Amino acid sequence: MDLYDTHDSSVPHDSSVPPVSSVSSVSDFSVKPRLTGETTVLRPFTEADADVMWEIIGDPEVVRFTFPPDGDLTLDRLRSWYATRSAQPDRLDLAVTDRATGELVGEVVLHEYDPYTRTCTFRTLIGPRGRDRGLGTEATRLIVGHGFEQLGLHRIQLELYGDNPRARRVYEKVGFVVEGVRREAAPREGGWVDEVLMALLDREWAALTATAR
Repeated sequence: MDLYDTHDSSVPHDSSVPPVSSVSSVSDFSVKPRLTGETTVLRPFTEADADVMWEIIGDPEVVRFTFPPDGDLTLDRLRSWYATRSAQPDRLDLAVTDRATGELVGEVVLHEYDPYTRTCTFRTLIGPRGRDRGLGTEATRLIVGHGFEQLGLHRIQLELYGDNPRARRVYEKVGFVVEGVRREAAPREGGWVDEVLMALLDREWAALTATAR
């Protein structure tokens, strides 16, 4: 489970599917890399990051587009959560920081790994100080590139609310493709909002990076 999960994207496999042992496995997620871009550095989390993340996850825009308020979420629970991120062998949580200042502005996560399909779910949240500066776009590219090129993933998927065009633009810039829409799937301010499903495949990423060179 993810601390902020609002969806369950797991799909049971048919009993006729070959065992996982017959499929090449992904590299160990227990390796938590430091990924450096032009304006952004992704690094492993520490317990000390919890105070800043507490402020970020309480931001109204983050709450609106990522997860509903959780009365059980406390600063102590958040400290425990980030203190253990580097010990998780089946997922990758990285802090998004401003390369120029070292300031923590958000996070990127690969989780819900399926070893048979070599698929992960991606999510991110960026606080107010990291927005409209290209940091989220670069952070997404960095972790997606790591997922395909170092972890051997075949597919990275995500979900977003239909009334979040800022996030959709970022994902489309990186190469994610809309695969479908769950119409009026979530309540929003007395009405309903769609959920948009997007994904990016390893061969699509390879073609994009080859073109960029």
